[in-house]
Amino acid sequence: MNTGSNKPGEAAVAAHGVTVDEGQDEARGLGSRAPEFIKARRVLHLSWQVGVFIVGLAVVVAGAAMLVLPGPGWVVIFGGMAIWATEFVWAQLVLRWTKRKVTEAAQRALDPKVRRRNIILTTIGVVIVAALAGVYLWKFGLQMPWKIEDQ
Repeated sequence: MNTGSNKPGEAAVAAHGVTVDEGQDEARGLGSRAPEFIKARRVLHLSWQVGVFIVGLAVVVAGAAMLVLPGPGWVVIFGGMAIWATEFVWAQLVLRWTKRKVTEAAQRALDPKVRRRNIILTTIGVVIVAALAGVYLWKFGLQMPWKIEDQ
């Protein structure tokens, strides 16, 4: 057990294989994070949800545009999902799943065998590109496009 813990219940969470951050995230529960005075009034809460949806949609659409335009597309898309997650359970579940998958991928990437394989594949790719560039330069030479003369 985790005897050095200052937080109650931390050892129980660690015993189930869930990190403390995930345990706190799950302990917060799902649902709206709107202020209580907004949740108390149905029309105001519905308006709040529509506003959050529209703002989140605008951010997600901007992120989708950034996938083909310059910009951090995926970061902005996940930012829009985080905006939606303040109000909608489905977005909270998607973000939890995404966080879990990203953490798993990061752990796999830190595995020495995977790192060694990635370094070997990158080295092979660089050697192939350098060989192709060498063959091209040997065959055609180095001639800048703006100095090419019509034949």
